[in-house]
Amino acid sequence: MGGHMKRYATWALAIAAAAILLALATTAIADNARLFGLSLLNGLTLAALYFLVASGFTLVFGLMRNVNLAHGSLFLLGGYVGYTVGDASGSWFLALAAGFLATALAGLLLQLLVFQYMEGQDLRQTLVTLGLSIVLADVFLWIWGGEAYQFDPPGWLMGTVGVPGVGKYSGFRLVVLLSAVVIGLALWLFLNRTRIGMMIRAGVDNKRMLSASGVNVQKVFAITFAVGAGLAGFAGVMGGTALSIAPGEDVRYLLASLIVVIVGGMGSIAGAAVGALLIGLAETFGLAYAPTYGVVFTFLIMVAVLAFRPQGLMGRRT
Repeated sequence: MGGHMKRYATWALAIAAAAILLALATTAIADNARLFGLSLLNGLTLAALYFLVASGFTLVFGLMRNVNLAHGSLFLLGGYVGYTVGDASGSWFLALAAGFLATALAGLLLQLLVFQYMEGQDLRQTLVTLGLSIVLADVFLWIWGGEAYQFDPPGWLMGTVGVPGVGKYSGFRLVVLLSAVVIGLALWLFLNRTRIGMMIRAGVDNKRMLSASGVNVQKVFAITFAVGAGLAGFAGVMGGTALSIAPGEDVRYLLASLIVVIVGGMGSIAGAAVGALLIGLAETFGLAYAPTYGVVFTFLIMVAVLAFRPQGLMGRRT
């Protein structure tokens, strides 16, 4: 009986929140439709960038239960390596591939040299990866300096697109949004419709049983970690093109990934998408309409989710 009452209270609160948001959106559109439309597009594209980083984080932290606080450093590593390769070769697509491969290799080494020997030891994983992130931040500063870098995408991606009610909008930001949708669908299909994806989920639920069936669990987990890390590097190049790459971005995107996974639900790709959407929109609309208190909205969402649905919006009850 208590569970039903709590569920009804949650639904009532969600409906009330939706009604308030709808009323605020209607007022904002009536006041300045172009500002609302621009904030909406900026929120969607920022959410897409957060999802690209958080999708890799949800594979490693949410699905495999590895606490990798160096995930933001992988984002920065991918951006820096991509910039170096792109600057030397003149190819943006080569930079994208280099960012993905460099961080995938770094993630593979992390799994083989660190996490393989610390399974289930959350505190040790936290401390070791936190130390690694601090060291890597100084190494990056030593190699690439303190200035901000920005990528130049191919000319056909640098144009603008006419959006009704908004006017001209960056074509590349829409490419980021499309990339996030494609990668999200590919990851969902990989985890739910392929043999390796099913082995990953089975290994997380019952590692011993999967190992007894003849599957090399460490190899499966190493592949998963490499893919998750590679996605962070991919996001580093995309983020460096849409915005910029600079010292401190690792902390920002690590924090964003943590919040997205907490809000969306551990180990859920769909949850990561929903969480990224909520956080991206809250951050953008907060900056547009309440710049002084904009950052508060993100944490209000996290607190509300933890209070009424601790496993996340699309997470499973344990």
